[in-house]
Amino acid sequence: LFSTGAADTCQVTVTQPSFQEADYSMHTVFLTCAFSASGCSSAPPQVLWFRFLTNKHEDLCIPGCTNHEKYKVHLLSENNISLQINDLTVDDNAVYICGIAFSDSSSHRSKQTGDGTVLLKTENQHSNGKLIFIFTIIASSLLFLYSTTVFMFFVVYKKITSGRKIFHAIAQELQKQRYAERCRQPDDLEDDTVYQNR
Repeated sequence: LFSTGAADTCQVTVTQPSFQEADYSMHTVFLTCAFSASGCSSAPPQVLWFRFLTNKHEDLCIPGCTNHEKYKVHLLSENNISLQINDLTVDDNAVYICGIAFSDSSSHRSKQTGDGTVLLKTENQHSNGKLIFIFTIIASSLLFLYSTTVFMFFVVYKKITSGRKIFHAIAQELQKQRYAERCRQPDDLEDDTVYQNR
């Protein structure tokens, strides 16, 4: 009974720094992610990382990392995680999203993502603020697109769920009617026999 209650009330909040700059000389960077969980089970959650580039998204660790040499996930403390990115280049500039999921919970709030961290590695020491500005604009657009996609997913999901509830209610009502008809049939036959005898 306790586990069912915990699963139903599980709620997760995920926070990430909005921006992180890596100097041109850096070859490794750590992106941090913090989360809080209430009403969830004591089992450790799944930690997911993915990123948005200008024209696509990539799954990095879901939860196992697709490239173990490039990416590593570290547990810093009970509620703090980091993504280590090795061999850092300007091609790694993207929006990095951290996700936390308590898979044993049925609550949709038990699976949440942060707002994303914009990672910017400068190409050389003469890089100016214009590059940062352009990348921030691109990142903001990506985050808007991501938020819109998530919102639309939940709208569609709610519509599907609502449709299923309506369908289920109709099916139950039809079943009740059929059951009532079957229960009335012997009485109807008896009434017909009595009528014929008369």
